[in-house]
Amino acid sequence: MSSEIDGGGGGDDISPVTVILPEEEADITKLSVIHDDLTSELQCHFIRSINSSLSIRQLRSQGLSFQLWPAATTLVNLLDKQRSHPETNPLTPTLTALRDSSECRTLNILEIGSGTGLVGIAAAATLGAKVTVTDLSHVISNLQFNVEANADVVAANGGCVRAASLHWGEPIDAELIGQEFDLILASDVVYHDHLYDPLIQTLRSFLLDGGSPKMVLLMAHLRRWKKDSAFFKKARKFFEVDVLHTDTPAPGSKIGVVVYRFAAKQSKKPAIVSAKRG
Repeated sequence: MSSEIDGGGGGDDISPVTVILPEEEADITKLSVIHDDLTSELQCHFIRSINSSLSIRQLRSQGLSFQLWPAATTLVNLLDKQRSHPETNPLTPTLTALRDSSECRTLNILEIGSGTGLVGIAAAATLGAKVTVTDLSHVISNLQFNVEANADVVAANGGCVRAASLHWGEPIDAELIGQEFDLILASDVVYHDHLYDPLIQTLRSFLLDGGSPKMVLLMAHLRRWKKDSAFFKKARKFFEVDVLHTDTPAPGSKIGVVVYRFAAKQSKKPAIVSAKRG
């Protein structure tokens, strides 16, 4: 029997191409612009807790990495609500623990598979955090465009964002970015099974190999394939995986976005028994 913890949810497999964010689910305004033979879609996402909008450029013709996916919106909504209503937000216990109960401490956040960068940019603005957004090299130009477009709003709320290339499974990329992070964010990064092992390798590099012992991953995921469960089965060999939040399914859908918390498994050290020698 499948469950939320292993990415299951029943029903048929869903194509990732058909679950790009439905327009009615987002609190956005849109403007299509034709420039240099490319049609770009500019979206303004209003963040109520900071009374400001974030502008995000999508380039749908360039591929899936240049579009906004459903799970990203779930994380942005939770970040927005966490700032305004922390007492009822499922992210609050994790964020409080990372800050050591000090609201003044600046969080250092890494977003992987950033795509358009909306999640990382929203995290910087709502949490006043220092954020590094990452993706494949060919995505960085549009990612940097979105970072710069929102720099003033982010800075006004005490945050900052930088963009960097990160190829999963490549140790050199992780080394160049560094490991001084408190939190990793990800949304809709589990969809191609050939990327499961490189993704887990990258997560192990940050969460298990020399990073902060309190570092965790918050990952929003919308199940697409029955084989998504293979990723969670592999991940649980190295991480404690808990469900923090589940979205109500959108009209016409059987499943909603689930937000998971990944943390390094605590090793159980054998007890040391001392004996007196007579």
